[in-house]
Amino acid sequence: MTQSPPGGLRERKKAARREALVAAAHDLVHEHGLDAVTVEMICDQVGVSPRTFFNYFDSKIDSVLGIAPWEIDPEAAATFVAGGPTGNLLLDCAELATAQLADVPLDPERMSQTMQLVHREPQLLLRHMAWLEERCGLVEDLVARRNGAETVGPAEKNAAMIVTVMVRSALTHWEAAGRTDPPFTYVSVAVAELRALFATD
Repeated sequence: MTQSPPGGLRERKKAARREALVAAAHDLVHEHGLDAVTVEMICDQVGVSPRTFFNYFDSKIDSVLGIAPWEIDPEAAATFVAGGPTGNLLLDCAELATAQLADVPLDPERMSQTMQLVHREPQLLLRHMAWLEERCGLVEDLVARRNGAETVGPAEKNAAMIVTVMVRSALTHWEAAGRTDPPFTYVSVAVAELRALFATD
C-alpha cells in the first residue's frame, strides 16, 4: 500500500479528527465544566473509541488545550544555534518566537476559545503553564548550543524566558487587536516593548 505523503489524505484525516476531538472537548467543558467531562464523553460525541483518543492526546486536559507535538522549526533552530540570523541575541530570540507562533497547531479562533477556557478552569491553567515550561526547556537547550555551553546556566534560562515573554506578549496583543492578523505579526510589538522597558537615558 502506498503511504500518503505529508499533507496528503491521511494527514488531513488525522488533523480533522484531532480538531473534532478538541471541538468536542471545548463544547462539553463549556456546557458541563471540566470536572464533569470524561474522555468517554468526548469520544461519544466524536464517535471514536478511547483507544483512538489516546492516539492523539495523553489526557482530557490536553485535549481541551489542544496540546500536540509542536517542535521549533528545524531550520529556524539551526540558524539560531549557528549565531543567526542577525547575530543580535534579542532579535534572534524574536525570530525563534516568530517561528513558534507561525506553526501553532491550533487555528486562531480555536486558540482564542482555548484561552477563554484556561481563564475559567484552574486545572487548565496549571497544565498550560507546565507546557510552557516544557517549551522553555527546548529553547534553553538551543541557547546553550549557541553559546557552546555544556549545561544550561542562568544566561540560557534568561534568554529562553525572553522568548517565552515574547510569545505570550504577542498572543496578548493579538487577542486585544481582535485576532485578525496572525499572532506572530505581534512579536515586533513585544520586542519594542522590551526595548522601551530596559531603555536608559
